[in-house]
Amino acid sequence: YFLDKSDKYDSRDVERLQQDDKWVENYLIWRHDVVDDTLKMIDESFQWRKEYTVNDLSESVLPKWLFEIGALFLHGYDKEGYKLFWFKVKHHTRDPKQQLDKKKLVAFWLEHYAKRDHGKPLTVVFDMAETGISHIDLDFVRFIVNCFTDYYPNFLTKIVIFEMPWIMNAAFKIVKGWLGPDAISMLKFTNKSDVQEYISGEYLPPHMGGTDSFKYSYPPLVDDDFQTPLCENGPITSEDEHESKEEIDADTKEAGELNEAQNVNQKKMNSIEQISKSEETDKTEVKPKNAKKALTTFKGPLLHISPAEELYFGSKETGEKKCLIVLTNVTKNVVAFKVRTTAPEKYRVKPSNSSCEPGTSLDIIVSLHGGFAASLQDRFLIMAAEMDQSSGAGVPELTQFWKEVPRSKVMEHRLRCHVIESSKPSSLTLKDNTFNIPAKTNEDLHIQLTRLLQINRRLEEQMNRCLWFQQLSVVLSLLSVTVAAFCFYLAYAQRS
Repeated sequence: YFLDKSDKYDSRDVERLQQDDKWVENYLIWRHDVVDDTLKMIDESFQWRKEYTVNDLSESVLPKWLFEIGALFLHGYDKEGYKLFWFKVKHHTRDPKQQLDKKKLVAFWLEHYAKRDHGKPLTVVFDMAETGISHIDLDFVRFIVNCFTDYYPNFLTKIVIFEMPWIMNAAFKIVKGWLGPDAISMLKFTNKSDVQEYISGEYLPPHMGGTDSFKYSYPPLVDDDFQTPLCENGPITSEDEHESKEEIDADTKEAGELNEAQNVNQKKMNSIEQISKSEETDKTEVKPKNAKKALTTFKGPLLHISPAEELYFGSKETGEKKCLIVLTNVTKNVVAFKVRTTAPEKYRVKPSNSSCEPGTSLDIIVSLHGGFAASLQDRFLIMAAEMDQSSGAGVPELTQFWKEVPRSKVMEHRLRCHVIESSKPSSLTLKDNTFNIPAKTNEDLHIQLTRLLQINRRLEEQMNRCLWFQQLSVVLSLLSVTVAAFCFYLAYAQRS
């Protein structure tokens, strides 16, 4: 394929395919490990990616009005923790002149999410409230279907269709013919009474029976994971300097206990300035050996971050309430960093706003406090940017730095939360100030589950084929009996 059609592919896609095992695995999973079918899908998707210039799609190359109408956006999570990709059908109208731009908008959102969240699958929501015949656009729907069935492998968990008007039943029978048996099983037709079987009320708007007050607006581009949009010249709220005195005293006690476990003697501080100095000492002196043995590492241009994708917390029964993030500065300059979360009321991050010296590593403790429990919907954002050698690393200098640094120079990386039901953690977790290394990784369980799903799909396909042949046999038998009876009738009539 590469030799014959190299001019039809984007070289960046070819390079990624040669380096990204996860991408290859997703293609294989989606085509049931049939290599020829997998190669065909890669070929078709690569040609499509070049035709639509997917790698170069950005806000600047698409018409602004496409973002403003709010027909497509990412926001919220379903009950399984998968991101929701919303299609507000009432905002879509058929127009052949706009069709290409609208298709590129779909590709933009899918590529934006795939790069940002490492291709974790999506749940698609067709919100068809207040729609009618004027909103039916089968060509556009077919393009969306093809994106998930042919171009983005293993990227779809389910399609939730809310309040589909009866007049569209015929149209969706056609759509089912495009989906194939695997995708058809993912269709979930819902209304206000049963949509919460798949999506909890906190991520549903009021007209769907939920309590989500989210209102789409543009600009800026919806930062769907974080309540406060990131802007170039605005400080981030909920920083450590706004903590109450009681929280400060509790954090000082935690820091003292951690230092004692690592044989580092440090005096207890009471003022905000002293606490800042205490965090600086933690950065350079507290370096547990096991903390560097992370299972996975994200290798960014400024920082290497371990773990790469998920923080593992225990359930209420297991009591695992602390996780470790390891940052390693791979530049020759000081790197400032911030840690943000979608649930600031749940988590304490120490330190959450500091800097890392060139070539050194820094441990960040993320802990649940109070009676809170971790949720699959919780997210963390790590922001990092290089500082000049002349810049200070104190709280005032960092505050001013984040006000002035351009967004284009900020590295961002997101981490998800994962809840462990068993007593053995599957990632770097802290309990009673000790570090535990897992016996079995989450990747192993994922591979086993994937294989079971593949076997299940093959069995379903075999059963469907058997049922089809059985029905065909019955129909042919009935036809044979009918023809035979008719022949006997004609013979009898001739004799009479």
